[in-house]
Amino acid sequence: MSRSPTRRDTRRHTRSTLVLPVLVSDAASKARAGIRFDSADVSGGGAFLRSDMLFEVGELLVLQFALPDGRVIRARGRIVRATREVDEERERYSGMGVEFIDLGAEDRDAIDAQLG
Repeated sequence: MSRSPTRRDTRRHTRSTLVLPVLVSDAASKARAGIRFDSADVSGGGAFLRSDMLFEVGELLVLQFALPDGRVIRARGRIVRATREVDEERERYSGMGVEFIDLGAEDRDAIDAQLG
């Protein structure tokens, strides 16, 4: 019987479940309007967006969302992972991992404060 390898967590920021509506548009502005996603988890370094519609790994996006305290965050991000794997028992969903590549320090601190 073979065992599946354990995926090593290499994140630099602690992630926490924080389900928020996220408005996403492509950085090249090919789409006229943004697309609404729900985040499954978020940190000062990025987010996982739940979705059956996936962008390509490496694609640049603009994300906008409001934290529970009302602060609006706008960031540029890069798709670093896309998966169609669904396992509700283990809380794994179809979606995309986004790394923030342009996020101000004050916004990063505000995200981290919401998680702490």
